[in-house]
Amino acid sequence: MASKKDYYEVLGVERGASADDIKKAFRKLAFQYHPDRNKEPDAEEKFKEFSEAYAVLSDAEKRQQYDTFGHAGISGRYSTEDIFRGANLRDIFSEFGFNFEDILGGIFRGGVGGFNFQRTRSGPRRGSDLQTRIEVTLEQAAFGTEVDLSLKRLQTCGRCGGNGAEPGTDVSTCPKCNGRGRIERRTQSLFGQMIRVVPCDRCEGRGRIPETPCKTCGGKGLEPGKHRLSVKVPPGIDNGTQLILRGQGEDGPFGGPPGDLYVMVRLKPHPHLLRRGKDIIYEAEINFPNATLGTSINVPSLTGEKSLKIPPGTQSGTILRMRREGMPSRFGKGDQLVHVTVTVPEKITRKQRELIEELGKEFEAQSNKKGWFSR
Repeated sequence: MASKKDYYEVLGVERGASADDIKKAFRKLAFQYHPDRNKEPDAEEKFKEFSEAYAVLSDAEKRQQYDTFGHAGISGRYSTEDIFRGANLRDIFSEFGFNFEDILGGIFRGGVGGFNFQRTRSGPRRGSDLQTRIEVTLEQAAFGTEVDLSLKRLQTCGRCGGNGAEPGTDVSTCPKCNGRGRIERRTQSLFGQMIRVVPCDRCEGRGRIPETPCKTCGGKGLEPGKHRLSVKVPPGIDNGTQLILRGQGEDGPFGGPPGDLYVMVRLKPHPHLLRRGKDIIYEAEINFPNATLGTSINVPSLTGEKSLKIPPGTQSGTILRMRREGMPSRFGKGDQLVHVTVTVPEKITRKQRELIEELGKEFEAQSNKKGWFSR
């Protein structure tokens, strides 16, 4: 199996090239290897090759991964679809008169040379993806939970069963595309006139239209509805993590597959604990006598209050570790770190002042004694 060429070499730029230089190089190659201009047998394969190189190098995160680990940093981290689905590629292909989805379809279908610039996907369309957000407590994030959701979405029409026709009426062939579901569309681009095959806008690629549209959905095959489901939140999930629930988006029109549901997870602030990676942080305040003599304090944790021993002579800023009281992760369970602060009272009574002054004299005498012996 032949190894992949260096992405910088494919685009003909130096490793330190700016984003503008990379974009200019890609535009030049796109113009040179456009299939309407270049009839070489490997033109489409080269188009795919430098499109992939640009998709990686135009994205700051992917470029850093590639510069650090080479091709292994890309193939091991991103799928082919993740590599190509970039906003920059979409915008540039649109400027050249390409349908970005058509190009991706060609790549993943593996057509002639890996591309098919003229065909579009036919058949029932996929439903739209949905996004929502849930909030969980720190304890729920640590041990996992289930959150019930109720979403508004488009779903298959209950009156017509999704075919768009009023019950008792027929569905006929679309007169605009003659049942093919596709029509030719001519556009003018930098390379001249292009002919693309796109879904028919009359029947939306179905090839058939209802003679009498359904009164509920208006012939669209979909109606608004509510969808109830339970979202499983895995243990150890972090703030900002996005869960993908396949097939839980809106139903596809006319029997098309459903979209996906993207769930963003937010952690509610905890009144006492703070998460840092897989560790849990707690700020504990103790007074001077307890810091000097040692004591035990009750510390809130993910599993309830725990007793923590404060050793004698503890200094302000000391960090005490509670093993395996943190968040679970694939690298093992974290710890709870207790940051100890020795507090100094702002107001004291007369008796307290007398005692502290006496204690201060004792400390001073002890210090002077140590100093005399050291001399």
